[in-house]
Amino acid sequence: MTQFTRRDFLAATGAAAITGPWVHTAHAAEFEFKFGTNLPATHPLSARLIEAAKAMKEQTDGKLNIRVFPNNQLGGDPAMFTQLRSGALEFFSVSGANALSSLVPKAALSGVGFAFKTYDQVWQGMDGDLGKHIRAQITGAGLVVMDRIWDNGFRQITNNVKPIANVGDLSGMKIRVPIGKLWISLFESLGAAPSGISFNEVYSALQTHVVDGQENPLAIASVARLYEVQKYCSLTNHMWDGFWILANKRAWDRMPARIQEIAAKNFNEFALLQRKDIAEMNSQLRKALEEKGMVFNAAEPVSFREKLRSSGYYANWRKEFGEEAWTLLEKAAGKLA
Repeated sequence: MTQFTRRDFLAATGAAAITGPWVHTAHAAEFEFKFGTNLPATHPLSARLIEAAKAMKEQTDGKLNIRVFPNNQLGGDPAMFTQLRSGALEFFSVSGANALSSLVPKAALSGVGFAFKTYDQVWQGMDGDLGKHIRAQITGAGLVVMDRIWDNGFRQITNNVKPIANVGDLSGMKIRVPIGKLWISLFESLGAAPSGISFNEVYSALQTHVVDGQENPLAIASVARLYEVQKYCSLTNHMWDGFWILANKRAWDRMPARIQEIAAKNFNEFALLQRKDIAEMNSQLRKALEEKGMVFNAAEPVSFREKLRSSGYYANWRKEFGEEAWTLLEKAAGKLA
C-alpha cells in the first residue's frame, strides 16, 4: 500500500498548503471566487481542494480562479455558512450534521449515531438513493451541491479521563461536539455532557479543560495535533461524517454552463481521490498517534446501540426525519429501530 503521510500532502500541494490561498496569475480571472473550509491545510480535504481548484483554472484557461481558505481563515462553520448564503463566500465544504442542518434538517441523516458499520454501507447510501434524497433537500433550500460527498471518516472519542470501553464510561463526561442538534442529541442520549464548540476553538478548550474530550476522525486528531492535549483514544466509530461541497447559487449561475461543468466534474473526481487518501491515511494513523503518546482501545458497540434504542434516540429521529428518509437510511445501514 502507498505510504501517505503529512509530508506527502505538503509536497503535493506545495507552499500554498502552508501559507493559504495560492497566488494570482498575471491575468485576472473572469470568475474570482473564494472557498472556505474548517480543516487544516494539511488535511486531505484541503489538499485535494487546492489541487481541484488548480485543475479548474487550467481547464478553463484561467477564467475560473477559486482560492481555497483552509483552517477557519474565514470564520467558523456558522459564520462561513452565513457568508455562503449571503454571497460573501462562493464555495464552502460542510458536514451535513453541522451548520447545514440548521437550514436543511435532513442533511443530518448521514450522521445518525451508530448507523453505518462499514464504508461499503456509507458509499452505497451516499452515492445512491440516500445521497440523492439529501441533495434534493439541499437544492430545494436554494443552494448548489455537488454530486459526490467528500470523506471525513468514522468518528472516534478522545479524552483525558479514561478509556471509553462501553456506554457507561461516557456517563457525565464533558465532551466537545460540533454545533449541531444531532451531535448534542446523540451524546446526551449516551449519558455524556456535550458542549457545542466551533472547531477553531477545540484545541484551546481541551488545553484549558473547558471540556474533557472531543470526537473526530483520526485524520483530524492528527493534523490538528490533538494528541498534544489528549491522552486516550477510544475507537467507537459512533458516527460517519462527510463534507458536502456547496456553492452560492447566484455565483454559480453567473458562470456559463461549460465552466459549471468543469467545476462540478473536478469537485466530483477529486472527491474520489480524497476518499482514497483518507483510507490510506487511516491505515497508518493509529500507529502514528500511539507514537505521539495516545493510548488506544476498541469500544464495544452493542451497549451504545442498546442505550440509543432504550433512550428513544432512534425513535425520536425517525419521527424527525420522516419515514421516507429513515427508510433510505436503513436501506443502506441496516435496521436501527
